[in-house]
Amino acid sequence: MIRCQGFWSCPVDISSTELYFKNLSKQKQKQAMEKNRNNRKLRVCVATCNRADYSKLAPIMFGIKAESEFFELEVVVLGSHLIDDYGNTYRMIEQDDFDIHTRLHTIVRGEDEAAMVESVGLALVKLPDVLNRLKPDIMIVHGDRFDALALATSAALMNIRILHIEGGEVSGTIDDSIRHAITKLAHYHVCCTRSAEQHLISMCEDHDRILLAGCPSYDKLLSAKNKDYIGVIRIWLGEDVKPRDYIVALQHPVTTDIKHSIKMFELTLDALISFNKRTLVLFPNIDAGSKEMVRVMRKKGIEHHPNFRAVKHVPFDQFILLVAHAGCMIGNSSCGVREVGAFGTPVINLGTRQTGRETGENVLHVRDADTQDKILQALHLQFGKQYPCSKIYGDGNAVPRILKFLKSIDLKEPLQKKFCFPPVKESISQDIDHIMETQSALAVDLGGTNLRVAIVSMKGEIVKKITQLNPKTFEDRIELIVKMCVEAASEAVNLNCRILGVGISTGGRVNPREGIVLHSTKLIQEWSSVDLRTPISDSLHLPVWVDNDGNCAALAERKFGHGKGVENFVTLVTGTGIGGGIIHQHELIHGSSFCAAELGHIVVSLDGPECLCGGHGCIEAYASGIALQREAKKLHDEDLLLVEGMTVKKEEVVSAVHLIQAAKLGNAKADNILRTAGTALGLGVVNILHTMNPSLVILSGVLASHYISTVKDVICHQALPSAQAVDVVVSNLADPALLGAASLVLDYTTRRTY
Repeated sequence: MIRCQGFWSCPVDISSTELYFKNLSKQKQKQAMEKNRNNRKLRVCVATCNRADYSKLAPIMFGIKAESEFFELEVVVLGSHLIDDYGNTYRMIEQDDFDIHTRLHTIVRGEDEAAMVESVGLALVKLPDVLNRLKPDIMIVHGDRFDALALATSAALMNIRILHIEGGEVSGTIDDSIRHAITKLAHYHVCCTRSAEQHLISMCEDHDRILLAGCPSYDKLLSAKNKDYIGVIRIWLGEDVKPRDYIVALQHPVTTDIKHSIKMFELTLDALISFNKRTLVLFPNIDAGSKEMVRVMRKKGIEHHPNFRAVKHVPFDQFILLVAHAGCMIGNSSCGVREVGAFGTPVINLGTRQTGRETGENVLHVRDADTQDKILQALHLQFGKQYPCSKIYGDGNAVPRILKFLKSIDLKEPLQKKFCFPPVKESISQDIDHIMETQSALAVDLGGTNLRVAIVSMKGEIVKKITQLNPKTFEDRIELIVKMCVEAASEAVNLNCRILGVGISTGGRVNPREGIVLHSTKLIQEWSSVDLRTPISDSLHLPVWVDNDGNCAALAERKFGHGKGVENFVTLVTGTGIGGGIIHQHELIHGSSFCAAELGHIVVSLDGPECLCGGHGCIEAYASGIALQREAKKLHDEDLLLVEGMTVKKEEVVSAVHLIQAAKLGNAKADNILRTAGTALGLGVVNILHTMNPSLVILSGVLASHYISTVKDVICHQALPSAQAVDVVVSNLADPALLGAASLVLDYTTRRTY
């Protein structure tokens, strides 16, 4: 069977081989459809467990029913559909004119963890007889409920093909585990977003059996907003309520932390009472903890409060009209982060139940909903806003794609699944903490002269910087680093910054996995075999990352500078010494013994000047600040440095600055030294181009602007023609060492997906 393409497909260049396989896949799909057309109808069993999954399955059921020449529909109803306390929602299936072939009472009451397990067991006992009688070709199972797990388990063990709707998504609580378990049991997958598709692929599912279709409920809700909503609002909220002036609240228990979710529900109701807006509260689902949540509602008198309307069930077509015209929706229902985005209605998502869901900008997350004030602040931020409509989860054409997908199934194909191993994409979403606090890193730069600690924000802004002279001894240095970090961390609280960790940039060879400086440069004394991570982590109770200063400069460029989004580039740092970092396929190269990117020690002349490393002819021996200072002193000692307009005081130390100044004022010897240094650096760059073939070279540090012209000339004359197209630029970052140290923290700690 061939994978059908969804509406997220981007235009790409297709090679002749890819085109061949695409055409071959289309032929296979047509052949499979033709086989099914010539044979009997496809018997499709749709099993629905509750009001939420029926809203997704109903559009598919209508589509199957409409194409009766291809399909034979069998409907099985179980779970909370058949319980009076949850609205006897099987009636809406009957009202939609579907014949229910089987009703299975599978819920063991108790609304606790044991009852959920017993309900799964009861369903597993009852389902085999039903499936033996119906003998479906394929069973459609939706989502991540415990009832759905029983359905998928039964069908898989009875060799019935399973089509799983909405697999590959990520959320919180036990739902994730159940959803992914159903994915492993299912033979075919219909997903709603590109990220969900990538997650399924990374879970080793066969790409040919995955359909990116969109959410089926979007087929109905995208056409619903313009219907007569005033009457629906009056029915459920009262005659005096206007659109955009009420709240819809729907909160379910979190089965992995029932006690906390009940407390959070209590805080939510308190915040809604204080907010004083008319609110429609729907009863929670049947998960463990729901009984206690209902008790909280009754304890607070919600069912009799003049501002609240508490209901067990609202028909889906009316519910979507209510949320489409609400001033805000609050709770932890997947509907809030999925369907409501189609209308741009503001949503407040509470707690961890939907952690990981892709959301539009209309969703504000309050994951640590531990105070009434935090929830109340979120209500004030969100209520009454209107956001752009989001179609992350669909474009209203999911059902035609799903029906086409079903027709393409070849029942003669073996049931055995195939597997593959591609990557996973990440998602990013809004968080209330991002508004209330600035996520930041403590960045430490250990230079030969100074020791600097800074608070750096996620955007690369240096919020606060502290500078001290770098002590000469190991003990004094460690003591000062800890003291400065503690001071900066305390200051971060006053600056409303949340410190995520500590990143340290230091000279020398570093083992970043262990946080140990293996060997130092001569510029930093007593700095070999030093464990930097442990004392700082123990003192601050924060994660600590350590890396070489050249590597940090490259990381700074990757996150904040010219290297952002560039797959392969090299950074050369021109300062007191010469260092650098290599980014290959978006990742930093450390080498087998953490010695990669010692670019300052590329040899460009066998009989060149001596380098601090002990060798001769290294780039650093020509182009570093120390090398230029050496040449400046030679000229000064021979009275060949100063020209008209220059003075050097007796107590003043001659440095590279004087050499550069002399060259600018017309000193030919000084200019020649600078040109030689630039040529040496250029030859080193040519060696890098011929070795790594990067698309970009970034010159960083105080001397970069003085060298770039010469470096480009050398590339033009010495590099192979195929390597000459490289871009060579000067860094625009003011402080790459600190920014790189910060990126060590920010890149790792923010990779988690909400």
